[in-house]
Amino acid sequence: MGILDWFKNRPAQFDPDRVSDEMLRGAVDKAITLTNPRLKLLPGCHKRLMPAVATTIEFLRALVHDLPAARPLSSAVWSSDPTLRAFFVAASDIPGLLGRADNLRTLFDKFPELDEACLVLGMAFMERQVFGMVVHGGVVQRDVAQTNVSFSDHGARICGSDESRLRRVAAVEAFEYLLGQALAEIAEDRLERQELQGSRSLIRARLRLLQQQGPGLGSMFGGPPARPSEQARLNAELLENERQLAALGGSESVLEAELDCLRTVLGNPQRNLRVEPRRLRLSSMNVVVDDTSSDAAADVDFSLAELGGSPPMRRAFVLARVARGEMPPPQQINLDDAGRYL
Repeated sequence: MGILDWFKNRPAQFDPDRVSDEMLRGAVDKAITLTNPRLKLLPGCHKRLMPAVATTIEFLRALVHDLPAARPLSSAVWSSDPTLRAFFVAASDIPGLLGRADNLRTLFDKFPELDEACLVLGMAFMERQVFGMVVHGGVVQRDVAQTNVSFSDHGARICGSDESRLRRVAAVEAFEYLLGQALAEIAEDRLERQELQGSRSLIRARLRLLQQQGPGLGSMFGGPPARPSEQARLNAELLENERQLAALGGSESVLEAELDCLRTVLGNPQRNLRVEPRRLRLSSMNVVVDDTSSDAAADVDFSLAELGGSPPMRRAFVLARVARGEMPPPQQINLDDAGRYL
């Protein structure tokens, strides 16, 4: 199976309810194919990689199982939902987000019978110290140190027809992210190996193409995937890259080092990926308050993901449910306005 085939039918690649031998073998094959197919030349490669892959799968099963249930995402309930008010400045921000969710629109278009879909709502999360005014016992106190939080850069690029399917896709994305981290470490290690100058560019190109193809948590939390025309070009380059890697020779010691790197990353997934639940009691101005405060406030729950890549990334996210009726109509190009710029 080629590298591009692993990006198809992702939900079928992960089952959070049970770990089968077939799923383990598939995950090992995927790890080898996406990292370096020549690893298969090493004696017992699959057997040696299996324990590390099993560790990552158990880690990801616990991760997706512990994520809170998907919550409604709707401009109609914004005023009555403290969590949505904390995430979005105004109700009108929600249709704006959904209007940019091309994958969600494609899903609804592909399945006309689908009334509702699920997505991962990812957001930049920032905490900063400010000085504000509080009231204690009827006495106004000024210049009191407070923590203010903000949510911005909203994205909804990962979606599924139901919550179970969405959790499966999220786990596969996380697995691909860890493989990308292993590949990045392998590329760095090769910089120090003078005898591999010729293959260094192939490895670095492979990493770049993988990142731009859209796998891993980059597509969940980072930039959008490439446009269709760009993806077609990347697919062609990636296939050629695969051919060159398959024909490239290399010493067994180098492949052993790459396998060790892959085993280390997958055997310790928590080093590169941490997800923790967060609950903050926030005022209407997104100021953190404690339980003793008399200010009007509400508990806001979300998950915080910390990715140990380069550069590191920290994003808040929740699973959400969106009704078909919430999708705004697709934007139409105003040819008169566009003509003014020609």
